[in-house]
This record gives sequence, structure tokens and C-alpha cells, in this order.
Amino acid sequence: MTETQSQSMVRPLQSVLMKRPEQAYGSQSEIAHQWKGLNYSGPPNLSKAVADYDRFLELITESGTSVQFLPNSEDTGLDSIYTHDPVVVTNAGIILCNMGKGERISETDAMEEYFLQHNLPILGRITPPGTLEGGDILWIDERTVAVGEGYRSNGEGIQQFHELLGDCVDKVISVPLTHWHGPSNCLHLLSNVSPIDVDLYVVYSPLLTVPFRNLLLDRGIRLIEVPDEEYSTLGCNILAVAPRKVIMMDGNPTVKRRLEAERVEIKVFDGREICLKGAGGPTCLTRPLYRE
Repeated sequence: MTETQSQSMVRPLQSVLMKRPEQAYGSQSEIAHQWKGLNYSGPPNLSKAVADYDRFLELITESGTSVQFLPNSEDTGLDSIYTHDPVVVTNAGIILCNMGKGERISETDAMEEYFLQHNLPILGRITPPGTLEGGDILWIDERTVAVGEGYRSNGEGIQQFHELLGDCVDKVISVPLTHWHGPSNCLHLLSNVSPIDVDLYVVYSPLLTVPFRNLLLDRGIRLIEVPDEEYSTLGCNILAVAPRKVIMMDGNPTVKRRLEAERVEIKVFDGREICLKGAGGPTCLTRPLYRE
């Protein structure tokens, strides 16, 4: 596949870019060297991470999705398993991000090399002082995109993103994010919102601004609320592989029950090693390249 189409977060997922833990983590000694500096809650166990990732990958491919894998790079670290963040994929091509987390800046160059080798179109790049991360990009519909403005994506980065998109969109909405636990922790817009269908989102309302939450409601989107105790276990980070067909982390029973009440098809996996310790859920582990 040499084209991109991903200005949706719920259409059937046809092609996705991922990176296996063996390639991102390297070895247990590399994990021991890096995890504290990257603000992980603990060092991932490599063998358990591989097993859990294989289960997650199985759920992805069961949905009919084609998976491409990033190779190992000496310039990237543990966080490179979260392929969603270094780029944004649009219908006109790939936008290379300038990461707000300094330790991840090199990931964009590694991904650019992959895209050039595989003839995937590159639309442009976010340049300093602008910062932008894929986890802050929420496609409300194909012509409307919201962008979280916080410690990872700033106003200059959002402006450059808007200019690069050109006539690909009608509206770019900047959504202020809270300080929460500060700049060293990960808080993206997608930390607080997961589209399940065009008219159904899972949200953590305590970290949504009133104007943005009202915007979603005004567009006829029903909101499934994440309880406080399941926010820390990434109950708000859910990957839609098709409308009302999702993959989520095990251990979030209230969110799961509320989704089931909406007749959502759910598959779960153990993400304690590859998700919880690095604060990145199933959405973060995947970079959609093409949605039907």
C-alpha cells in the first residue's frame, strides 16, 4: 500500500504501523537503563511484554487489519513502541511531528526513513518552536479535527498542522489541556477521549473542558463516562478497529459493561507490561495508515 487514508478514528482499520517490544525495548538491560528517565512506573519485563504484545497483535489481525512493523533503531528507546505519536496520517499524506517529549524526538526521523523506503507519501513536517504529537489529534469527522494544546503539542505546532492540512479539512479546533500531573507525565487529548463510533465516545469528563465537552454533545455524540478508578488503568484509551468494534485493556469492568450496554463488540488483552508501565494504551501502540 502506497497511499494513506486516516482522517477517521472509527472506520474499518485496514493497515497499521506497529513496533514489536523486542525492537523497541532491545533487551532487559536496556530497559533497566532507560525506564526511570522516561518516567515509566516500573521496568517492563521483556518476555511478558512480548507475550502480551503477541496477544494484542492477534486481536488486531483477527479484525482483518494488515500490520507493518518498524525495525529496530539505535536512536530510539522504549517509547518507540507507541507508534501513534511521532506522526499524523492524513488523506493527503503523512505529517512528521516534532515531539513535545524531548526523549522521543528521534522517533520521527526513524519513521520518516521507513516511509521513504516504502514509498508512503509525506505531506510535511512540524518544525521548532512548534511541537505536535499524534496522541493529541482527534478526528471528529473527516473534515473536522480537534488538537489538544498542552505540554506535548503547542499553539505554534497546531498552527503549522493547520497550514499543512490546507483544504484537507474545514475546521481545526484547539482544545486546551490541564496541567494534571505536570510536564513529565503523559497527558494527550486522546488520554481523555476515545471514539467508538461517529456518535459514541468514551470520555473522562473531569479532564475535559466544558466548551469541548459541550461541542461533542452538540454534535449528537453520546458520552460513556470512565469512572475515576478506571482512568488510571487506561479505561479511556480504546482502539476502534471498526464502528462499535474495539480493543481495550483488561481490568476496566465498568467501562466494559457500559460499552456492552451500547452493543459494542469488545476484545481485551493484558496490557500491564506494554501499556500501564509506559502510560500508553492500545491506541498508542498503533499508527493507523489506512481506514476504509
